[in-house]
Amino acid sequence: MTAVVTGLAGAWGVLVAAPIVRWAHRRAVADRLPEAPVADVAARWTWGPVGRVVGGIRRKRATTRADAALESDLPGAFDLLVAAVGAGCAPIGAAELTARWGPGPVAERFRSVLVATELGGAFPDALTELATSTPLLVPMVDVLLASSELGAPATGALVRLADEARARARRRAETRARVLPVKLLFPLVFLVLPAFALLTVAPALLSALSRL
Repeated sequence: MTAVVTGLAGAWGVLVAAPIVRWAHRRAVADRLPEAPVADVAARWTWGPVGRVVGGIRRKRATTRADAALESDLPGAFDLLVAAVGAGCAPIGAAELTARWGPGPVAERFRSVLVATELGGAFPDALTELATSTPLLVPMVDVLLASSELGAPATGALVRLADEARARARRRAETRARVLPVKLLFPLVFLVLPAFALLTVAPALLSALSRL
């Protein structure tokens, strides 16, 4: 009886784990491909319209993850800019400090501003290009542009933007906390409850059937 229950539990585990293993294998293969476009990776296992649809979904998810990482680092970047401007740095100096010492995603985007200015480009033009390519940084860029071109004080605006970024981050965390119980339903329904039934109900049923 124990062997039967164990066999049923093992078969159910294999059945549930098989799709997850296949997905993990495809993901591992995709990660080993150096700088392969998402659409090309998707085309390796799908073709035609299906490949385009899957590639579009993967690109959208990658963009969403990148935007989420950037937005989560905005409060720290605003704090760095506030400290730099408060210490007397010009906007271009504050941008340089952000590129060198800011949070990863924000610093990576500000490096393009440094590269453009080092190659002879105008600082306002580089900031405008940054705002065009990264809409999430538009408020930050607007403050730096106003300070650079008009001499407007930037500290108060940056502090306000930092507070707003923290409020958005708090709301996102609360949203993820509300969604978590829904995500936990899958392992509960498809893993925990079947295992509980196999280990408790199945032996009782087999014992009752054996006495008939």
